[in-house]
Amino acid sequence: MSMPKKTSPASAPARRRAAAPRAQEPDPGLALGIADIQALVSLMGREPVDELQFESRGVKLHIRKLPGVQAPAPAPAPAYAAPSPAPVQAADAQPDAERAEDPGIHPITSPIVGTFYRAPSANAAPFVQPGDFVKPGQTLCIVEAMKLMNEIECDVAGEVVAVLAENGQPVEYGERLFAIRVR
Repeated sequence: MSMPKKTSPASAPARRRAAAPRAQEPDPGLALGIADIQALVSLMGREPVDELQFESRGVKLHIRKLPGVQAPAPAPAPAYAAPSPAPVQAADAQPDAERAEDPGIHPITSPIVGTFYRAPSANAAPFVQPGDFVKPGQTLCIVEAMKLMNEIECDVAGEVVAVLAENGQPVEYGERLFAIRVR
């Protein structure tokens, strides 16, 4: 009958390494998303790696640089000129500005940066006009952001006193779009 061998502390780490999963076996906890794939492609462009193979949960990814092809330089960010405001007569602008500052006036502000549209299409009637009565949940306008049309709804019942943004013009986050007299 043979005696079991005693292991020395030096051989223990070797066993732990052997018990760890091998690089070729996919880890069941890993999953690739579009963002992960884009990050890998970007990494391939910056690093001196010519080829990468990856497998996870049955998804195989193989990325290879073409010989002699350089990664395109990132496009510079477009410079936007501030839109020039349309000339406004002081007499016309004053009543809207005064009415928008009254204590009984509730401002409707833009929740996002985008382009303000008063109507659902170019030849459709605006959602609301000054003087219209609105209720909570009623669509007041659209703010387009990244090709997505976001309907901006009223959060109070009342009368539209003023439209404070210009149709087709950019609006900022928090910019006042409408003045509503609460009823």
